[in-house]
Amino acid sequence: MSFSLDQYRLDGKVAVVTGAGGRGNSIGRAYALGLATAGASVVVADLNGEGAAAVADEIGENGGSALGVQVDIAAPDSVQELAAEAAFAFGGVDILVNNAGLMAELKSEQAVDISLDEWNRIMRVNVTGALNCAQAMVPLMRKRGGGKIVNQVSGGAFPAISIYGISKLALVGLTTTLARQLGRENINVNAIAPGNTTSDAGIQLTPEDSPFIQFLEASVAMRVRGAPDELVGTLLMLCSEAGAWITGQVMHVDGGWVLRP
Repeated sequence: MSFSLDQYRLDGKVAVVTGAGGRGNSIGRAYALGLATAGASVVVADLNGEGAAAVADEIGENGGSALGVQVDIAAPDSVQELAAEAAFAFGGVDILVNNAGLMAELKSEQAVDISLDEWNRIMRVNVTGALNCAQAMVPLMRKRGGGKIVNQVSGGAFPAISIYGISKLALVGLTTTLARQLGRENINVNAIAPGNTTSDAGIQLTPEDSPFIQFLEASVAMRVRGAPDELVGTLLMLCSEAGAWITGQVMHVDGGWVLRP
């Protein structure tokens, strides 16, 4: 089969994007809008149900098909309800984007000082939440002959120098494990590791005058920050037939912050 730009199209596909409605200018919102632009029906899922509905309405106003659903990814029953709503509304699920996670809300605590309750809360959302979603959506993908899972990790996991980074490095491990275990079922599992972005959360976490931004200015190969929309091209590749032979990979979209062979 020769290459065609149509391989990036997602017409007839159903995508679930978690963490897509919580903040105005967010990576999750950009992902949901991008998938809809490529032709997918999108289930916009977020702990903030009103925010999820607002992004779904935005997709509808632009001619797309979307549903906003409130979900707590740390609660398996809530995630199973999300899967049921997606199947009822659109007939199944082809794409899962595990974007939801704790980041800007976290304190800068050292590992030796963090309480086990806080440690467990972070891991329950950032790692187990993605597993909960995979366990709920993979049965629906199997019924449709395959699917795509994309996990949101972070440049901050390479190397991990914070609790957040540890959680995202654990999510890389879940990515490679699921890729190996599900590959023969035609389910691709990959991850995107964003650099520092101009999302609301990114600006909140690292303002322009922060020491971290000054560090990036001295070390990043290109621009220090990228817009959320600049991640969408990589997402579409991983979610479409254009990326059918890619699995178990971490795609760094960060202007050359993390340089890996």
